[in-house]
Amino acid sequence: MISVRFLTTDSGELLGFSLSGHAGYGEAEEDIVCAAVSSAAYLTANTVTEILHADAQVSAEDGEMYVRVSRSSAADCRSIFAGFKLHMIGLEEQYSENIRVSYLEV
Repeated sequence: MISVRFLTTDSGELLGFSLSGHAGYGEAEEDIVCAAVSSAAYLTANTVTEILHADAQVSAEDGEMYVRVSRSSAADCRSIFAGFKLHMIGLEEQYSENIRVSYLEV
């Protein structure tokens, strides 16, 4: 199962996300749930770092990704994180056995 944890402030503002795990929906290299999550996560991370030039910590390794922006960059990244969150919630509704969305106050 893929675990998506949205990193939030105590007021609910999104500061980033962490991903871990594998969906297990299909065979390796053919898993549409993994592909959907990975593609959206990389789009979000690249937009935050390369387009918005936000002050961010980003790491990605096999089956894991971590993206966190500073509080000073949070407002600039609000829309991209909101879109990513909406997409992940939609995937969770469709593939509840393969992806779980949660929140972590940081």
